[in-house]
Amino acid sequence: MTHQHREGRAGRRPGRLVAALLAVALLGGCATTAAVEERHPDDPWEGFNRRVFAFNDAVDRAVLKPTARGYRAVTPQPVQTGVGNFFSNLGEPRTAVNSLLQGKPGNAGIALSRFVINTTVGIGGLWDFATHMEITGREEDFGQTLAVWGWEESRYLVLPLLGPSTLRDTGGLPADAVTYPLYYLNDAELEIALTALRIVDMRAGLLDQEELIRGDRYSFIRDAWLQRRRFEVNDGAMGDDPFAGEDFEFDDADFDDAFSD
Repeated sequence: MTHQHREGRAGRRPGRLVAALLAVALLGGCATTAAVEERHPDDPWEGFNRRVFAFNDAVDRAVLKPTARGYRAVTPQPVQTGVGNFFSNLGEPRTAVNSLLQGKPGNAGIALSRFVINTTVGIGGLWDFATHMEITGREEDFGQTLAVWGWEESRYLVLPLLGPSTLRDTGGLPADAVTYPLYYLNDAELEIALTALRIVDMRAGLLDQEELIRGDRYSFIRDAWLQRRRFEVNDGAMGDDPFAGEDFEFDDADFDDAFSD
C-alpha cells in the first residue's frame, strides 16, 4: 500500500484529492470549463463556494504548500510512510463504529482487526501489517452513515480550510471527531502538534498529483470529488471505481483540502 493510500484511512477528511485528480485526468482530461453562471445541479451555492475556495487557495499558497515542500525535502520516505500509516490506523475505530451503524458487521470486524494488528504488531500503527496480511475493508464515516439512513443526495459545500464537502457530510463532522482517538488526548499541545503533522503529511502527498488539474480548478475538483464521494457512499455499487486500478493506489482522504498549485 502506498503512502497516499494509507493516508486515506487517516481520519478526517482532510481530502480525496490524489485519487480524484489523477483518475479524472486519466479518464480523458475531462476538466469542466463551464462558466460560473452555468450552475451545477449539486452546487447551487457556487458563488459562495468559489469565494471560500479562493480563501483556502490563498492559505495554501502562503502556508501549507511551502511547509509541505519542506517536510518532503527533509523527511526520508520510510518516515513519511510510517507517519501516514500511524494516522491511517487511528481512522479504523471510526470505520468500525460507522460500519455497525450502517449494518455492516463484517466491515466493522475488519476495521477492528486492522486496528488491533497494526497497533500491536505494527508498532503503534507505524507499519501497516494488516494490509500485508490482506486484511482490508472499506472506510466509513458518519457522512456515509447519514446517506445509508436516507440522506442520499446533498448540496456541495466548500468549507473554510477543510475544503470540499456536502451539507450532509458537514453535519457528520462532529460524530467523526468524537470517533477519532486524538479527540480524547488530554494534552492539548500534543493534539495540536499531531494534527498539524497529519495535515502537512497529507499535503505533501498532493505536490505531484495536483499538477494534473486542467481547466477551471474549482469545477475540476468539485466534479471529481462528487463522483468519488458517490462511489464511496454506494460502496462501489455504481460499477468499477473510476479512481482505482491495478497500477494505481490513491489517497482516499486527501481530497478534503482543495489546494492550489
